[in-house]
Amino acid sequence: MSRNTTWTLARRAERLNPSTIREILKLTERPGIVSLAGGLPSADTFPVAAMQEATARVLRDTPREALQYAASEGYGPLRDWVAADLARHGLAVSAEQVLITSGSQQGLDLVGKVLIDPGSRVAVESPTYLGALQAFAPYEPEFTALAGDEAGPLPAGLAAARGARFAYLVPNFQNPSGRCITAERRAALMQAAIAQGLPVVEDNPYGELWYDAPPPPPMAAGAPEAAIYLGSFSKVLAPGLRLGWLVAPRPLFPKLLQAKQAADLHTPGFNQRVAHAVVQDGFLDRHVPTIRERYRRNRDAMAAALAAHLPAGCRWAMPAGGMFFWVELPDHLDATALLPAAVQAGVAYVPGADFFPHGAAAAGTRPASTLRLSFVTASPEQIGSAVAALGRVLAAAEAATPVAAAANRSRIEA
Repeated sequence: MSRNTTWTLARRAERLNPSTIREILKLTERPGIVSLAGGLPSADTFPVAAMQEATARVLRDTPREALQYAASEGYGPLRDWVAADLARHGLAVSAEQVLITSGSQQGLDLVGKVLIDPGSRVAVESPTYLGALQAFAPYEPEFTALAGDEAGPLPAGLAAARGARFAYLVPNFQNPSGRCITAERRAALMQAAIAQGLPVVEDNPYGELWYDAPPPPPMAAGAPEAAIYLGSFSKVLAPGLRLGWLVAPRPLFPKLLQAKQAADLHTPGFNQRVAHAVVQDGFLDRHVPTIRERYRRNRDAMAAALAAHLPAGCRWAMPAGGMFFWVELPDHLDATALLPAAVQAGVAYVPGADFFPHGAAAAGTRPASTLRLSFVTASPEQIGSAVAALGRVLAAAEAATPVAAAANRSRIEA
């Protein structure tokens, strides 16, 4: 005899929501759709031959160790490599401060698990990385949006975050805006954060994807004891490895490690050994420039297409790195409402509204009238045709709005 069973969800489960981007990616499976939506690296950049050789070497030389349970902190030589690589970029930390994670997304979850209580405040940029909002949300924070300008968050704006558990920042070619915070602004932000005892969580998945000049040193370099630093192999090697890292101040590291142990015991040791076998001899110094050159061509193609096809009133800035253009539409256009028409026309994008924490958008921002375009997975030719289609959709919507109609009547009467 069966019995009725009732599953009662935890309160935190109510704050788990599907990723808008993942849902939109389903639309791109339709034939004829050019996706400018996903934040995926180009599969053409994956170093397949190097991975094959490294996999064979690991299975030949250390098969028993590679296939066994591993240390929760991560594979020692890989932690050493991460610390040495960070030192090259100006961040001096010990390998003992490096925690290998299952992608940097897990690092965000560990930060939330260890640092956020229900109702505690977390300061974020406006807009900010959607995946961070998703990672933090189940721990029931109250988000505070940091005021900013084209150069990034304003140091004076950190005063509004006084008492927050931490400020989450993406200084290098931010997802979604593409903005890179200047060296002067970074120093001023860290000075302001330290003055009011505000820890910083610095997320850097895109720092190696620069096209004009390398970004400034990490914000954490000026005060490593006041910051957690996150990095990833996903954009420079392969996201399927699910390898990231977290660098934490020594007093905080044990709790993050314990949270990691509770979550998954350890990041796959086999993947860590393969990745280390690939990168240990300077491979990324040779490989990443080929990614930059490929993405630079795509970025320039998108910049030209936007200038040629988007109607008047749309605004964007040329990103100096990363994977995205952030487009601001005229105030009366809603990017979410226009997405079905864009898909019908053969192009997909990500509406900007979900990159803003609910109820915490900074003053002067217009979430509904923004969208994100990725330029790394489509060819320059596909980018040109897709942006042209998007321009036609926006122009049609502009012509059909009451605001546009009123403006046309005014011109006629004049």
